[in-house]
Order: sequence, then C-alpha cells, then structure tokens
Amino acid sequence: MTLPRLVHVVGAGLAGAEAAHQIAAAGVQVVLHEMRPLRSTEAHKTDGFAELVCSNSFRSDDWENNAVGLLHEEMRRTGSLIMSAGDTHKLPAGGALAVDRDAFSAEVTARLSSNPLVTIERGELDGLPPDDWENVIIATGPLTSPALSTALAKLTGEDSLAFFDAIAPVVHRDSIDTSVAWLQSRYDKKGPAGTGADYLNCPMSRPEYEAFVDALLAGEKTSFKEWEASTPYFDGCLPIEVMAERGRDTLRFGPMKPVGLDDPRTGRWPHAVVQLRQDNALGTLWNMVGFQTKLKHAEQVSIFRTIPGLENAEFARLGGLHRNTYINSPRLLDRSLRLKARPRLRFAGQITGVEGYVESAAIGLLAGRFAAAEAQDLPSTPPPATTALGALLDHITGGHLIAADDERASARSFQPMNINYGLLPDLDAQPTHDESGARLKGPERGREKKRAMSRRALADLDRWLCTGAAPVIKQSA
Repeated sequence: MTLPRLVHVVGAGLAGAEAAHQIAAAGVQVVLHEMRPLRSTEAHKTDGFAELVCSNSFRSDDWENNAVGLLHEEMRRTGSLIMSAGDTHKLPAGGALAVDRDAFSAEVTARLSSNPLVTIERGELDGLPPDDWENVIIATGPLTSPALSTALAKLTGEDSLAFFDAIAPVVHRDSIDTSVAWLQSRYDKKGPAGTGADYLNCPMSRPEYEAFVDALLAGEKTSFKEWEASTPYFDGCLPIEVMAERGRDTLRFGPMKPVGLDDPRTGRWPHAVVQLRQDNALGTLWNMVGFQTKLKHAEQVSIFRTIPGLENAEFARLGGLHRNTYINSPRLLDRSLRLKARPRLRFAGQITGVEGYVESAAIGLLAGRFAAAEAQDLPSTPPPATTALGALLDHITGGHLIAADDERASARSFQPMNINYGLLPDLDAQPTHDESGARLKGPERGREKKRAMSRRALADLDRWLCTGAAPVIKQSA
C-alpha cells in the first residue's frame, strides 16, 4: 500500500490553518509553514495562527436568510476548525458571530500544534516552494512576503492585483460614557451568543453628524507611496472618510445607520449612530463597527472623541491601513485551485480573490480537501454550484463560465468578493407561497427566496458529502 504523499501548507492564517486541519483530518501528514515571528507584517501583532487583524466578527450567523450565515453552516457540516474555534469563543454580537480574537487564535494554534499529523515549521519562504515539494498550498494571504510575491509574479507572468484594507479602532470599555451610549442590538435581534443588547450605541443629532462628517473630510490622512496611489479600495471595507467623500449621507446609510435602535433618552431613532461591538471575552475592549480608517492617529483621537459617549475614549488600538494582494484566479487557477502553470502549487484564502475571514477559511477548507485527496490518489469533485462553497469556488476560478470569451472577460474584471446570494444559481421555480400556504407579497417573497436557496444549498451539500464526490474526512477530536 502506497503511503499518502506529504502536503506542505505555506501560511498559518485562517485559510492555511483550515487547510492544514482538513488535510490532517483526512489522515495525511502536513507541514505548516509560518514566517511569524521571525518575520512579521505591518498588520499582525502576534505569532499565533489565524490571527484576526481587522474586525473580530465573522458577520451574520443566520443560515436561512444570509449568505455568510449559510457559509458558516456549510463549513460546520464540513468539519471546519475555524468555525469550531469560533463557536467555542463566541461573544455577544446580535445576529452576528463575533469571537474573542486572542482566545480564538490560541485555540486554533493549540489544536494544530498538538495534532500528531501536523508539523509546524517557522521561517520565511524566500521564493517559490522547493521543487521536491510535490503537493503545496500557498495560503500566505493578502500580506504575502515580497520575496514570494516577486517569485509568483515571475512564474505567472501576471502582475499581482492590489487593494487596500483598513483597520478599525478598539476602545477600552470603561472609558465609554454609558449615560449617553446604550446597549441594544438592531431591532433587539439575538445572535449566537447574544441577548438582543449586544452593541454599545453612541447617538448623534443632525448637527453633531454634520460636524463629524466635516471633520472626517478635513482630517489629515495617511499619505501613500507613489506606487500605492492608483491602488483601489475594496468596496466592502472602505475607510469612513472615503465613504464620507462619496456623499454626506453615505455613512448614515452605511455603518452609522440608526434604524432599529431606540435612544432610551428620547424613545426615537437618532439621526445617526456609532456602534461598538465587544472585542474580547472579558468585555474590556470594544471595536468601532465599520470604522476602518486611514486618518492619522492624532486625528483619529481628536475626531472620534467628538462622538457622544466617546468624549473620554481611551484607545487600545487605533485604525490603520495595509495593502492586500490577490492573484488573477480565473486566468491562473483550475477548478481544484491548482496553478495551471505549475499544478503542484495550489492557492487558498484571500490571495485567491475572496474577501472576508470566513470566505478565506472556506477556500482553505476546499484546498485542503483537494490536496488530501490528491495525496491519497483519490478522486475529488468540487462542491455543487448551488452551495455557498461551490459558488465561491466558481467565482474565483471562473467555473461557472463556458465560453472562452466569457472567461477572458471574467479575468479582466476580476475583483475580490464576499459570499452573496447573487453568486448562487437562481431557483428553478420562484417561491409564491409560504409554508402555511399564504401567498407571498413584496419583501417576504425575497426573504422566502433566500430561505429556499439556503435549504437547497444544505441539501446539495449533504449529498456531496455523502456520495463520495467529496474527499472522505476522518474528523479529529
């Protein structure tokens, strides 16, 4: 009997950690390479695996009505380490799944470090993986080291695309004025670890909001190097001052929307609201939701202290800006995430052109399963396009396209993407009645369509997992 071939995973972020777990769970030996702490990045603070460098939220956990919640559920059913650790260390966050970032990272690090099939090697890869590494997953994320980025650019003949991600500030809880800020989730919605009162809300009147926008527009920003000047932002993670530049009410319809939040002092919705979400299990740190920024640190302190309830705010971390890179996946990768020019190399995570913690881990999950199957000379089939996992895979590999012209167009216009229902195929028949037989009207028809797509996704996922089309995973403890 031939022993499975060793798999190398480069990068121990969310995608790399998930890939290594899936490989080991299949009974295949894996070497997990991580350059930190020998070489760090401008965004990381620790040497732990799966460190969350921006938000601590995995976003909505509602699998029936939200595409990212559906992805959560699919990953749970597929034995995800990232979801298991997230569920273990969840924090109150309304309908979202937020985690204690330090405990979460420690859990992932401990579980991989203690797995006898996982070997951890610390050190930077100063170029392409050695030729004798026959089965490799590159999951180096958006902060891939310059040496590896240069080697990949030479290999593919493509310039890496780039965009910027911004980081939101974190505030010490005891410095927030709770005579002004109040605890409430939007519409009192409870979530995975929530009570319906999971966010601290700082209300703004119209004059306060207008003055705040003026300050954002006038505030001194981080300057760019010459090569950074033309790099676009990802629309799902825009700095607040960039949003303000797009229109004075943009923030009120974005991260500062007041709907569903009743100021106890007035009984009404404020003109705008700044929300803070618990960032650690102790509840001592809270992050400013959606407040990623490229303002200089001194400007952040002075401007954010004009927010009612934050006049005396003490910041555990101020916002920042870092460069993300991703490859032109529809042109470069095949359906099992292998580099067409060098099939021994697979890619996973944010470098493939997905956006978001969960999406990155999901691609790591698939890459790990594909690599484990190849190591055991087993067939593997991508998940159905009707699932969130399959839809993400199709987005980054162009698997939903048939004509060569469509493929070329997709490669030219390729942009990072969060999971959304628009990536899944439409239903064969649109829902017209609810479960009780009542005819659906207006918004309820759209909600029922999402629920129907989610139910279809999970049914198709379960069939994929049971038919042998998916690599068999021996779930570890």
